[in-house]
Amino acid sequence: MRLPIFQVDAFTDRLFSGNPAAVIPMSGSLSEELMQSIALENNLSETAFIDLSKQPYDIRWFTPTTEVDLCGHATLASAKVLFDEVLDQSIDEINFQSKSGALRVFKKDNLIFLDFPSDSSAEVLDKAFVKDLLGFEPNHLFKGSDDYLAVFTSEDIIKNLKPNFSKISQINSRGLIASAPGDQVDFTSRCFYPQFGINEDPVTGSAHTLMIPYWSKILGRDEMIAQQLSKRGGILYCEHKEERVLIGGKTAIYMSGEINL
Repeated sequence: MRLPIFQVDAFTDRLFSGNPAAVIPMSGSLSEELMQSIALENNLSETAFIDLSKQPYDIRWFTPTTEVDLCGHATLASAKVLFDEVLDQSIDEINFQSKSGALRVFKKDNLIFLDFPSDSSAEVLDKAFVKDLLGFEPNHLFKGSDDYLAVFTSEDIIKNLKPNFSKISQINSRGLIASAPGDQVDFTSRCFYPQFGINEDPVTGSAHTLMIPYWSKILGRDEMIAQQLSKRGGILYCEHKEERVLIGGKTAIYMSGEINL
């Protein structure tokens, strides 16, 4: 069996930056065991599998070690592949069905936007333990449905965090987000997911479902630009829409080929 495969750098307009994802469009489904093996072989933070035989298209995401319920950058990468390589060029909107429910993706200007459910958070009063995880104590700490969100005062702190991945892997959440106001953008972040085999994720779309509502309230506006300050880095164009968030980005296709199974 041969399957097409693409590798796309998401949330960037140039290769070798942003967050790389593998995308496998197919007419049918594969076993979970096989999808997990392919994701491990790809050794990227996420591999997206799209079943084009279903309507809406079924999408699933796998890290090298496990399946995840929601992944922003791999959905952005999937949309890029479908828009440019699979679907009719006149189509400007795609609907997916996922373990996180219905997801909509659309083109606007020169960006692709993800329409994702927003995540709410509750403040955690005992925040001192974060200093052992990141080297700095945050001003505020929140817990969303998946991640902790540690809020700091400056972009400089975010750049100089000293993550202890062993300790972060032991917290009771998917991962830990560190965020602060930006110098040239509205807010910045870094995201750590060692328990999923990803010590630091280059750009994390799903983490912004938690950050966008928070920063929208703090900054007093619904449209914002965010930057993830990983080594590869990425820019996200964000909009808060009550129960939903829009996360826009650019993409660059790095590779296309076939998998031989």
